Amino acid sequence: MEYRYRIIDRAIAYQGFFTLSEYRLQHERFAGGWSDEISRLCFERGDAVAVLLWDPRRDAVVLVEQFRVGALGRPYSPWLYEIVAGITGPGETREEVARREAFEEAGCTVEALAFVCEYLCSPGGTSESTALYVGCVDSHGVGGIHGLAHEHEDIRVFVVPRAEAMAMIGGRLNSAAVIIALQWLALNRERLVAEWLPAGG
Repeated sequence: MEYRYRIIDRAIAYQGFFTLSEYRLQHERFAGGWSDEISRLCFERGDAVAVLLWDPRRDAVVLVEQFRVGALGRPYSPWLYEIVAGITGPGETREEVARREAFEEAGCTVEALAFVCEYLCSPGGTSESTALYVGCVDSHGVGGIHGLAHEHEDIRVFVVPRAEAMAMIGGRLNSAAVIIALQWLALNRERLVAEWLPAGG
């Protein structure tokens, strides 16, 4: 059954680097009828693309480390180990974003892309979704400090064996995109090797 909703009003509560919208709405209830009018704040961040850069020849992944304000006050460091990611710009395809971010944040050229999934990051309070990919790269010589100065990015790039990265899940790897991508790669690695390295090269 398709349930319905109706937006009574949408106001901008804050407009800056991101947007915070305040909705007044109603929705149909599972037991029948309509809800009372409710108010909800929604963080409008835009749609993101994240890509796990994987070198199938070395079975190694490229990770990035950067400061994240959302991790302040947690029992772990706010410098998080992640995968490259960015917000989709006007007129950009997801694949274009994946390739652009791979080069800007890690200095990598993506040879091939495999789509993993699209997921809502935290739909109770934000409209953001993430399109997740695994990208084939050559990790030889990859590393160092990257990022765009005008975006105040300070990104450290490093390469680790895939098995070592898997062992970091729940420890130094504690954000959704990298965990989902690594687990998907573990299930699909043999298929991707056959597709991306058909001659075993």
